Amino acid sequence: MEETSVSALLGTLTVLILLSAYFSGSETAMMRVNRFRLKHLANEGNRGARKASRLLKQPDRLLSLILIGNNFVNFTAASIATILVINLFGEANVAWAPIICTITFLLFAEVAPKTIAEAYPEKISLLSAYILQPLMAICWILVEPVIRLSNSLLRIAGVPENESEDTDNLTHEELRTVVNEGVIMAERPQGMMLGVLDLNKATVNDIMVPRSDIEGIDLTDDIEVILNQIRATQHTRVPVFKEDIDKVLGVLHLRNAARFLTVENPTKASILQETDEAYFVPENTPLHTQLVNFQQTKERIGLVVDEYGDIEGIVTMEDILEEIVGEFTTDVAETSVNIHPESENTFLIDGGTHIRLINRSLGWELPQEGPKTLSGLIIEELEMIPDSSCCIALGDYQIEVVQVQDNMIKTARIEKQLAANF
Repeated sequence: MEETSVSALLGTLTVLILLSAYFSGSETAMMRVNRFRLKHLANEGNRGARKASRLLKQPDRLLSLILIGNNFVNFTAASIATILVINLFGEANVAWAPIICTITFLLFAEVAPKTIAEAYPEKISLLSAYILQPLMAICWILVEPVIRLSNSLLRIAGVPENESEDTDNLTHEELRTVVNEGVIMAERPQGMMLGVLDLNKATVNDIMVPRSDIEGIDLTDDIEVILNQIRATQHTRVPVFKEDIDKVLGVLHLRNAARFLTVENPTKASILQETDEAYFVPENTPLHTQLVNFQQTKERIGLVVDEYGDIEGIVTMEDILEEIVGEFTTDVAETSVNIHPESENTFLIDGGTHIRLINRSLGWELPQEGPKTLSGLIIEELEMIPDSSCCIALGDYQIEVVQVQDNMIKTARIEKQLAANF
């Protein structure tokens, strides 16, 4: 055989190997590229990203195009390799042709390009889109019959047509995983995004100030007692009631208190005159819903009521925001009046403290599925109300009941056991 013919066959075979590598790499890159990143680049005006996004809107057609091109190139290369081996080594050695082709294509047209595409899917997909889009326009007459035949075979096999998963739509948990695994995201913004995603897991009774801890103004008290209470309170808004919190009359904003505090002889009527109408919230309202409700009603504080209309506690806009951004204090364990550190791993905690607050403040993992407060958790675990000090073990936590009052655990000491290092 002439040397020029051998060179031509070798050159053609080399080109076919490169084309096969292109199709293999393009397939991996297009399927591996981050769709959300691609949309962002397309919105920023990147032409390659726009072309790639359009191609990925019909992934079945894109894959058909790539596979048609790849198989055509591979079969043509195998035929040329067979002719080349016959002309160089004779028909007796033709069996070497598929072996040589398999090894060559596996290394240079499959493993290597796909590995590179896996490492740089964005760069390769953006460049490939410039070639694949015109190829799609040229080869549509081949792609369409393949798609129709493929769909017919799927229907025969009982697989519904066009029921593939939409990878652009993430469930709540999938989105949470994406944010949680965002290693390039700063810790604080990441925590805030996780806080937003977790709002629908909690309700207002998970974060409310319980009824027993509500600080309000009882109009049956003496006027001097009420005025001293207003001057000493640390809250911006306090409920006003008569005899019992269930007989709430409204909510007093402390900035309005200046109007009657400067009067020579303020009366209870003047206090009541400055009181705004109370805003009530059902106890099982999800936090994300209540956040929207606060925004729409322009309210900042709500009285949480149960199904019978009895007041269970108070929830504020600040409480919900803290679920997103964290506590507004630097060290909740040191500043919270409910959590008192005794040592590095031991804390004296008020029984009415919410378990969510304890977990968030101390980085603990006390169970939150059942009771909302520490007292409720201990009573559920004991299946009784303790009448004296007792100790229980709850996972990694040693809990000692310190004080019981009015059928409620007032104070408990909790120590987190550190895992032993072996």
